[in-house]
Amino acid sequence: MTITAALPVLALVLLFPAAAPTQGISSDLTARTPVTFTGGFDTDPRDGGRPVALIAAALNVPAEVFRKAFSAVRPAPAGQEPEPEQVRRDKQALMSALGPYGVTNELLDKVSNYYRYSRSQGEMWRHTPATAYATVRNGVVTFTIANPGSGYSSPPKVTIAGMADLKVTASLSFAADFSKNGSIKEIAAR
Repeated sequence: MTITAALPVLALVLLFPAAAPTQGISSDLTARTPVTFTGGFDTDPRDGGRPVALIAAALNVPAEVFRKAFSAVRPAPAGQEPEPEQVRRDKQALMSALGPYGVTNELLDKVSNYYRYSRSQGEMWRHTPATAYATVRNGVVTFTIANPGSGYSSPPKVTIAGMADLKVTASLSFAADFSKNGSIKEIAAR
């Protein structure tokens, strides 16, 4: 496996008996096959489309703390600007709830602006697609994450061309660093 200084590379090895390879996977195949990630942007129904998992991690607070803090906010209807007095009340409610966790006004603004998007206009919050590939040698499947991506709020669906029978899942890692928040932590067979 080649590791470059610019891209962290993670690998997970799945062993299949060479005498009886998993159906649909040739034990003598030696080629890199791209892994396809689809979706990964689901949100909890309680959150009204907000990527709370990402926001809470970036603020370094538990998701339930952010949900409770946001429950006091009264957002303007879609497509409308909120009144200045409502903005002040909303900010005060958020800071009262999040301040004890070390969240500053500056950090709240930075995180809110980073993950702001207009769902009604077909936008998505900022994210970077992950890239990975699978290699099969002598019945051994190795997954290599070339770029873990960022901005996934839920595990994306994982598929590998030519390996339809191999059931694969991805798990995520959340962090305060935007470039690592909602990134692919691991790819594993089910």
